[in-house]
Amino acid sequence: TTLFRSRCYGRRNIGPMIFKEYMRSQKEMLDARLAELVRTDVPQFSQLYEAMNYSLNAGGKRIRPILFLAVLEALGKDSARYVDLACALECVHSYSLIHDDLPAMDDDDYRRGKPTNHKVYGEGVAILAGDGLLTYAFELMAAQPDAEPATVLQCIRIFAHAAGPAGMVGGQAFDLAAEGNLDIGLSGLRLLHKSKTGIIFSALVEMAALLGGADDRARAALGVYAESMGLAFQITDDILDAVGDEALMGKPVGSDEKNNKATYVTLLSLDEAKEQAAAATQKALAALDGFDDKARFLRDLAVYLSERVE
Repeated sequence: TTLFRSRCYGRRNIGPMIFKEYMRSQKEMLDARLAELVRTDVPQFSQLYEAMNYSLNAGGKRIRPILFLAVLEALGKDSARYVDLACALECVHSYSLIHDDLPAMDDDDYRRGKPTNHKVYGEGVAILAGDGLLTYAFELMAAQPDAEPATVLQCIRIFAHAAGPAGMVGGQAFDLAAEGNLDIGLSGLRLLHKSKTGIIFSALVEMAALLGGADDRARAALGVYAESMGLAFQITDDILDAVGDEALMGKPVGSDEKNNKATYVTLLSLDEAKEQAAAATQKALAALDGFDDKARFLRDLAVYLSERVE
């Protein structure tokens, strides 16, 4: 994997096929490692671990861990040393999806083309599977061997803050409270999206910058990149929920409308939402102006995420 990365993203004038190959290679590497991690020798716990693996290994693009590793590479570091930490990020993401799909949350029946966790294992086991993935993620982070303990501790603090009540969990609570209330306005919607999605992108980029030894200027630029890309990602999700292809997405579309949720599409319009996503993408790209060609994948990723609606 390291050899593949150096050949593909260590030169100029790479094209979309190189980007896709890089994504595929990184996803395969992460999938293989994730399939090895969640194991138990206790037969009585087997159903719980099966449920955890059902969602963790159900596919997905692995955008978050790939982004984390790519920032390390943009800073000239060997990202292969931090694969388990990247996998921990995906454990937290999988936990959030399990809980988001529950009847008490978004009440979705399908995720990535398969029945949601609670449809297969029941609500109780699904809740525990999410709990298990969340807590295991921090165990995995704490076991990171290739960084100073103080740096690992800082990374854990950064991500716990982003994933907890001040970030993703708080955003989900606000999301529940805002259902049926289209009067939260753009400021409320920005807070919602920043808390549920943007803060996670920002946290994983901040962690990579810390592990990669970025200076203050680089960290600030990467922070703008992460925040802008996270916003573009969420706006695009709003657009896809309104007009996306259910077969391609692997989950039902129209759930935002079903739950009467405020989105960029409902508060603005489809065209204005696309304009907002494009503007956020351009801001993300501009933030990388001071980086050399090792950051090419970060640029390509921002464009790739914005093109999901084209």
